[in-house]
Amino acid sequence: MPKFVELWVYLSATPLFGLTATLVVYVLAQALYARLGQAPWANPVLWTVVCLAATLLATGVPYPTYFAGAQFIHFLLGPAVVALAWPLWLRREELRRRWGRLLLAALAGGIAAGGSALLMGWALGLPSEVTLSLVPKSVTAPVAMGIAEKIGGIPALAAVFAVITGLVGALSGKYLFDALRIPRDASGWAARGFALGTVSHGLGAARALQINADAGAYAGLALGLQVVLASALIPLVFRFW
Repeated sequence: MPKFVELWVYLSATPLFGLTATLVVYVLAQALYARLGQAPWANPVLWTVVCLAATLLATGVPYPTYFAGAQFIHFLLGPAVVALAWPLWLRREELRRRWGRLLLAALAGGIAAGGSALLMGWALGLPSEVTLSLVPKSVTAPVAMGIAEKIGGIPALAAVFAVITGLVGALSGKYLFDALRIPRDASGWAARGFALGTVSHGLGAARALQINADAGAYAGLALGLQVVLASALIPLVFRFW
């Protein structure tokens, strides 16, 4: 037992601890996810976060120590997002025909997402800084942090809201789409994916990619459109308000 404790202390203090722990937990969560037929509630990202957070709390490992190794995975987020452009390139002719409708849908979805967050914050009587941090919740976390800082919100809180929004969308999207009777044909998968990417950014796009290629492509497109539109329009609206 003393030797095990010494080994744990050594491993938890090395930069590779965060990388190894993240990969091992995610691979196990992904295997369980596949075994359960990709049930939304078994989302591997959700359970990886829960398991890692519980482990860090139980062992007392500081988050900076964990992130010293996990930052290698964090670095790969950029290339992963860029890779979402490949499915769009394969469907470039289809996108050229629909670009006007897709742009309008992205604008409407962004207004609904940000506007509903603003109204919800006011209705609940939340402090203004918290409410403003909620506004960019449907934009990917790094961009949401920058937007929140520009409009008077709290960047760290905006990142938390963005991650929670992504997880909620990835977990509940299937049930909502089924309740709305959105078909599972080519146009239906495109609509499902675009909606997930609009509301739940990267986590929604990842979920869509796991289910259907068309859904994943349109989710990646919606994610990119929301980043551009939100970055340009939200600070502009609040500047003149």
